[in-house]
Amino acid sequence: MSLRDRLNDIQQQPTKSLNPRELRAEEDHAYQELKSAIHSQLLERIDLAAMEKMPEDRLRVELKMLVEQLLAEQGTVLNLDERARLVRDIQNEVLGLGPLEPLLADPTISDILVNTCNTIYVERRGKIEPTDVRFTNNAHLMKIIDKIVSRIGRRVDESSPMVDARLPDGSRVNAIIPPLALDGPILSIRRFPADPLRMDDLIRLKALTPEMAEIIAGLVKAKVNMIISGGTGTGKTTMLNVMSGFIPANERILTIEDSAELQLQQPHVVRMETRPPNIEGKGEVTQRALVRNSLRMRPDRIIIGEVRGAEALDMLQAMNTGHEGSLTTIHANSSRDALTRLENMVGMAGMNLPPKAMRQQISSAISVVLQLVRYSDGKRRVASLQEITGMEGDVITMQEIFSYAQTGIDKEGNVLGHFKASGIRPKFMQRLATFGITIKDEYFDPTRTYE
Repeated sequence: MSLRDRLNDIQQQPTKSLNPRELRAEEDHAYQELKSAIHSQLLERIDLAAMEKMPEDRLRVELKMLVEQLLAEQGTVLNLDERARLVRDIQNEVLGLGPLEPLLADPTISDILVNTCNTIYVERRGKIEPTDVRFTNNAHLMKIIDKIVSRIGRRVDESSPMVDARLPDGSRVNAIIPPLALDGPILSIRRFPADPLRMDDLIRLKALTPEMAEIIAGLVKAKVNMIISGGTGTGKTTMLNVMSGFIPANERILTIEDSAELQLQQPHVVRMETRPPNIEGKGEVTQRALVRNSLRMRPDRIIIGEVRGAEALDMLQAMNTGHEGSLTTIHANSSRDALTRLENMVGMAGMNLPPKAMRQQISSAISVVLQLVRYSDGKRRVASLQEITGMEGDVITMQEIFSYAQTGIDKEGNVLGHFKASGIRPKFMQRLATFGITIKDEYFDPTRTYE
C-alpha cells in the first residue's frame, strides 16, 4: 500500500476511534516507515567512497534523483509537499543529523534537548518549548549520536555511556545512553551563534550597561585576572568570548577546554582540548595536564573554558607567576560561592595546603569576579561585578562595584530592575591608569541607576 493510500485509510476511519492527536501519530508513523524503507534502499545503491569525494551541492542533487527514482519504482504516490519533505529528510539523514537539521538551521534556537526519540524541546530567547520533531525510534537517535561523537574520535556505548562532543560549528554536545539513561538515549546540544556576540550586542540586550562594558574591556586590556561565575545557561562562555575580544592581537593566547567552544578572533591562538580515556581506560589527558603543559608554551594569556577540578591550583600558580590577564569560568550561584568552590578545587590537587594559604593564593591571583544570572524572563545579566581586595584574618575580602537589583515583574513576565554602582572606587583603577586607560569617576556614582 502506498503512503497516500495508507493516509487516506487512516483519515477515513470513524472519527470516534481516532482523536486528532492519534491521527497525527498514525500519519507520522506511516511517513517514518516510508522514509526508513527509502533510506535503507538508498544506502544499498550509493557508493559511499565516491560520495565522500563529491561536493555537497552535487551530492544533494544526486540524492534527490535517487529518492525520486526509488519512489517511482515502488509506485508510491505523494503530492509535491510530501515528496519535497521526504527528499529533504533523507538528504539530512545522509549528509547531516537527520531530524535535528531544521532545528540546527534555526538561528533563534540556543539549546536543543532530546529526551529520547519522541520528545524534543528547544530553547528560544531563554524559554524552553516543545517541538513536533521526532526520531523514528531510539535506534535512529543512537545512530545520530554515534555520528556526532565519531567525528571527533570519541565513542559512546554501554562501557562508556556518557560523552561530551562538539559539532563542526562549535556547538557543545552531551549524550547519555542506557543503562544510565533509563528511558532511552538523551542528547543535549548547546548552540553558539555563527557570528559571535560582541559587547555592543550585550549592551543592546541590556545584559550590562555601557559603563560596565567599558570597565570590563579596560580590565582585559590591563591584564587583570578575572573569573566569570554563574549557573548553568547563564551565558558564561558567551561572556568569556566577548571579553577575549579585547585582548590585543599581538599576544599569544592559549585556550584549554573540555570541549572546544571558544571562538577567539585573534590571529595568534593555540587551542587545546582534553581527551577521555580509551576503551582500556588509558590515554586520558586532563585539564590539569594541559594547564601544566601550557606554561612551557610561552603564553601571554591562558584562557580555561571552565575550571572544575585539580587544575585550579595550577591555574592560580600561573596567575601568580607572571601569566597575567588570564580568564576562566566557574559554576557558582554567587561571587562568594565561586571563591569557596575554587578553594575546594584546590583541595582536590592533594597538596594539603592550610585553608589560609589556599585563600591567600586565591586573593593574590584573582582580582575581579563577574557574576552572571539568568532571570525568570530568560534574559541573562551581569548581576554583580566584585573586586577582591585581599585578606582579613582568614577571610578573603571583596567589595561590590556594580550590581543589578530586581524590583518586580511586569504583566508579560519580564523582569523589572536596574543596574547601580555601589559608590566604591575600586582599587583596580590604579592598574588601569598605568595602562593608559581612563575611567570617569561619575561611572561609580551610586545615585545613578540604569534600566
